[in-house]
Amino acid sequence: MPSSHLTIITGASRGLGLALARQLLQPGQTLILISRSTHARLSAPPGARLEQWQHDLADAAPAAARLRDWLAAQPPERHASATLINNAGVLPPIVPLSQSADATGQAALASALRVGLEAPMLLCAAFLCATGHWKAPRKVLNISSGLGRRAMASTAAYCAGKAGMDHFTRCLALEEAGKPHGARVCSLAPGVIDTDMQVQLRGAQASDFPDHSRFLRLKQEHALASADAAAQRVLAWLQRADFGAEPVADLRSPDAGTTAMARHGGGAAR
Repeated sequence: MPSSHLTIITGASRGLGLALARQLLQPGQTLILISRSTHARLSAPPGARLEQWQHDLADAAPAAARLRDWLAAQPPERHASATLINNAGVLPPIVPLSQSADATGQAALASALRVGLEAPMLLCAAFLCATGHWKAPRKVLNISSGLGRRAMASTAAYCAGKAGMDHFTRCLALEEAGKPHGARVCSLAPGVIDTDMQVQLRGAQASDFPDHSRFLRLKQEHALASADAAAQRVLAWLQRADFGAEPVADLRSPDAGTTAMARHGGGAAR
């Protein structure tokens, strides 16, 4: 009998990724966390397994190779399911693109696109290749953003990365649908969450960022979901029977709240 459910999460040292890891650290779970830094106070309870891999996903190729090799060494029958959650993201300085023409600005743009788009693609390729012969159900959950579907000034690299994530997920869905045991994939926008990224948005110069006042209001009006509440809803979405039926989805869609609450007994709306 398969011994555990395997989940790989990127960007799990803080924010939504850390909340997902904490909620998944239960008996019968194996977690592989890939982050720029490890979390010293995160530990597995009896019956669970935890590995923290320290990688800067701005250089994702070594992380993807390590994941491919680790998965290839696993007996195909060991895990009852396998899930990859691409959560890591970087928001470069919030300024118009014209202000990113120097070496520092170019490096920040390149890093954001590597973490937000290149890394998920490389990790998806490694995961799907190494587990393609597994009979266990496999899922890929890419954590996207509404900004991949709605442009916002002074955040071009972040918006472009998330838009790319949405579209390559559509491509993956087509590819996997044609395989006998293809993975189910979804790029999910989780709504606005009270994380360090929101702090960065509120701390931007209003003269460079036309939407600055909107993000101030979100905080003032308590319209931000906590990381824990958001993680609960994301995991509920992951367990939906129709997960992957729509390769690009949003937790704020009309049926998201009722489905999540029915499965997990509540949760903050976002």
